[in-house]
Amino acid sequence: MDEELKNFIKVWVSATILISYCYYISARIKAGVFRLLSVLPVCVLFLVFPLFFSSVHFSGSIAFFLSWLANFKLILFSFDQGPLSPLPLTISRFICFTCFPIKPLQNPKSQDQLPKWVFAIKVAMFGALLHMYEYKQYMSPSVLLVLYSLHIYLELEFALMLVKVLVFITLGCDLEPQSNEPYLATSLQDFWGHRWNLMVPAILRPAVYTPVQRLAKRIMNSDQALFLGVFATFLVSGAVHELIFFYIARDMPTGEVTWFFVLHGVCTAAEVAVKKQKFVRRWWRVSPMVSRLLTVGFVVVTSGWLFLPPLIRSGMVVRLANEALMPIDFFNRELFYYAES
Repeated sequence: MDEELKNFIKVWVSATILISYCYYISARIKAGVFRLLSVLPVCVLFLVFPLFFSSVHFSGSIAFFLSWLANFKLILFSFDQGPLSPLPLTISRFICFTCFPIKPLQNPKSQDQLPKWVFAIKVAMFGALLHMYEYKQYMSPSVLLVLYSLHIYLELEFALMLVKVLVFITLGCDLEPQSNEPYLATSLQDFWGHRWNLMVPAILRPAVYTPVQRLAKRIMNSDQALFLGVFATFLVSGAVHELIFFYIARDMPTGEVTWFFVLHGVCTAAEVAVKKQKFVRRWWRVSPMVSRLLTVGFVVVTSGWLFLPPLIRSGMVVRLANEALMPIDFFNRELFYYAES
């Protein structure tokens, strides 16, 4: 673990230097191909950095923050698009907005956040979940699958919240939420576009969806172009998830994760197309409670079918749980040591 921490520090120092180069050098190059060529070496290094780690948390976080988000942001930045355009006024903002899934709050009145006590409930749930792992040998595979799914969701929620707090302290500006209670989604479009991991659709929209849709409109009608844009966006997301899983597990991709996103891409595009029909809007009415159950149920079932099995087979989920328990075990040992002495 000491070696992992040293590599973690080295990687983030290197990333800071590389992003500073983009801010001071690449930003002075006219937007276009030449600026893209200047940032491509940085993108290649960001693809290599996760390979320095064996920990699920370290390799996963570096892969998510740098190999995925930062690379996409820098590619968009090459063409004066995305979260880094217009260019942030300070280097500290440029580094934070490049590395982390954050952006400044644009319209505070538009945010519809649940009360703060909801977060306290999530913390209590996570504590109870860690305690339940002590009895996992008595649990059925289905129950463990639910626990692992909840663990992944809560850890991601806490990690993004920690990043938001630290960056808020550093920059002193209000930031948009990274997620918006995805379990309240009333449709797949609502889940993927407005509630789950919001920085990802904010990047994939200008990077994949918009250019694919524009090109498709030249040879097909608008509905077909929309379907192709949505499909391409989910396909790219699936490929990137396969890459992240490779960084963490070091196993060759099986394609299941990509099929998960392809399935959701097709279903989301079909959902959007159906909603555009006038007779559907006029006659089809579903209560929010029913639509939430159907949406979340579909996400959970398809996750258990395609998304989670590769994680479980590789032992990644078990390693994730064990690493989460390490600080608790360390605290208990220290407490026992001081009690004995």
